[in-house]
Amino acid sequence: MAQAWTDLSLDQPIVIEGPNASTLALSIEPLPVEAPAIITYEAAVPRRAVQLIDDLLDRLDRVARELYPAWLPAAAVIDDPAGAGVVAVRSIALRDAHDGGHFGPFLADLADRALRGAAVFDRFAPETRAAELAKVIARSFGRSRVAILVIVPIGLKPENEQVLVSAGRWLADNGGFGIWFVGGSLGSIDDVVRVPFQPPAVDAAVTDESVAGDESAVNVVGYPAIAGRPHPASHAEQSLEAALAGVDWAVGREWNQQYQAHPLTNPIRVDLLWRAERCVVEIDGPEHRDPERFANDRQRDVQLQLAGYAVLRFTNTQVVQHRDLVMSQLRQFLDGRRAEHRERIIHE
Repeated sequence: MAQAWTDLSLDQPIVIEGPNASTLALSIEPLPVEAPAIITYEAAVPRRAVQLIDDLLDRLDRVARELYPAWLPAAAVIDDPAGAGVVAVRSIALRDAHDGGHFGPFLADLADRALRGAAVFDRFAPETRAAELAKVIARSFGRSRVAILVIVPIGLKPENEQVLVSAGRWLADNGGFGIWFVGGSLGSIDDVVRVPFQPPAVDAAVTDESVAGDESAVNVVGYPAIAGRPHPASHAEQSLEAALAGVDWAVGREWNQQYQAHPLTNPIRVDLLWRAERCVVEIDGPEHRDPERFANDRQRDVQLQLAGYAVLRFTNTQVVQHRDLVMSQLRQFLDGRRAEHRERIIHE
């Protein structure tokens, strides 16, 4: 039985057996430094392998553009999407590609589109896109490889299962992605290795289950945040940071940091942290209403509170639609903590 993410094969598609997809997704963050970057992909019912591959490559392209400039740090100071900025960022990308083993034209095109906020321009072969996107995403997270955790709908017909596995093999062979299937059993497929998996953070009593296949469902890609930055795909985090960046009382904030109370406890990733004021801010999307995630959130809150941190929770809707109120409440709390600190210093 595999007991760590680093025990799972990256060289061939595998089926993970044991925890359900939701529980497994909760155990991804944070990952040990030796593990690959993990992208989650909630697959809809697949019809043809080529369509699934094209769809996923387009979504990975969007992920890479959202992660920019994490994979091209020398371009971080360039914010002009006009002519001079585009020329500069393409030049940096070509130089970086030469030094880092990337295909220069692809990297320059990706950097250009990331800067301008442009969508996919499919001028490269799928094999090139797969290989280069795998390198770019891995580099964004400081990892050497990328694994795609494919959440399989249950109840797929054998022909749909075959399509899904064929697409997975293509991505593994041409992109170097680890392909890990979880959720649906893929019962008609007998030539994919099945690996019982029990990571330390997952309750052994939880068994494999998933949502029944919905032919109208939309394929969804998810990925973790990068330490020090609001999540690129979170409008709420981006909106709040835009406001916090303009006020002096927000100094000392840290986005998406790990906290570990004790070396023997599992680390926690928090959305927003003021370390000196011992304040944690969590911004919750609708997925936090899931019973398992809700229970996990409460457990995390208790662990942080026992360590002396206050945990302030807001929903995405509150942050986006009532940002001024959220900002006022954050300032009120931070001002109070800082006043308490000054008072303690005076009386020491």
